[in-house]
Amino acid sequence: MSRRNPFEEIERMFERMNDQFGQFDEMSMPATQSLSVDLADHEDSFEVTADLPGYEREDIDLSVADRTLRISAERDESTEAGEGNYLRRERRRRSVSRSLSLPEEVEEDAASAAYTNGVLTVTLPKATGDGDSRSIDID
Repeated sequence: MSRRNPFEEIERMFERMNDQFGQFDEMSMPATQSLSVDLADHEDSFEVTADLPGYEREDIDLSVADRTLRISAERDESTEAGEGNYLRRERRRRSVSRSLSLPEEVEEDAASAAYTNGVLTVTLPKATGDGDSRSIDID
């Protein structure tokens, strides 16, 4: 009479768990991801830097109002279906966004932004006063 090997049962359990993790569906991932930023305080301005690799300048939207900078970007990564069937397809529409509270009032009309090699840099001159929301053009 042969004895059962308890390690075989454990091995089968790990294989079943691994199969279930392999069936992870990208639909359970959030459609919008958070964006990490750096905020530098210079003597007369704030500078916000964000990495946005793979986005085009036209995909990025910036606005500033009431000491809050809003950055959002959206792109469509889908491609034309080639030969063969996809076994996994995760390249879809992606978007990132972030609202950042600024420590002081800024001169919204004098704000500027540059986007070079996937890095967005926003310069916000310090000021006092309030105003309406203003969209920022990206150079």
